[in-house]
Amino acid sequence: MPKPTKGPRLGGGPAHERLMLANLAAALFTHKSIKTTETKAKRLRPYAERLITFAKRGDLHARRRVLSVIGDKEVVHVLFTEIAPLVAEREGGYTRITKVGNRKGDNAPMAVIELVLEPVTPKKSNKKAAAKAADAAPAEEVVEETAADETAADDAAADDSAAEAGAESQAEGEAAEAAAEDAVEAPAEEKAE
Repeated sequence: MPKPTKGPRLGGGPAHERLMLANLAAALFTHKSIKTTETKAKRLRPYAERLITFAKRGDLHARRRVLSVIGDKEVVHVLFTEIAPLVAEREGGYTRITKVGNRKGDNAPMAVIELVLEPVTPKKSNKKAAAKAADAAPAEEVVEETAADETAADDAAADDSAAEAGAESQAEGEAAEAAAEDAVEAPAEEKAE
């Protein structure tokens, strides 16, 4: 459980805050999105994400720990059977807070906190991608050898046209470099004089 903050606790004591956050979490799991004040939403985020992490584990001990916090068996069942499989691939960030303006009565800043249930595309680290590329390279070479025999004539024609285009672009590039060097040298010579 997140460490409670020192100072004011959302308009009550620590027991009131604990019960308020448990009720907000139960409402969030039931409705998938709730509208509350920004302060409550920010306090609810780590609390709800920890409960979702327990639900992802899915064992009996995790279910009992969540039941000790929420207490409503139906909400815990929804959390373990519906929400946890949807966020199984996600490594964190199960909730999203969106600010929606101020409340009409007391001008309190309001926010919508919702569960992020979209599928995630995991980012691959450079080490893993490099290892996979090294493993996949020999397999690609075998495929290329068999396909090379079939498309040798097509490749030869494409190479001839690419070589002609490459020679023209290389000549244009050299001319542009020479012009740029002349432009740089001219002001340097004027300063030297």
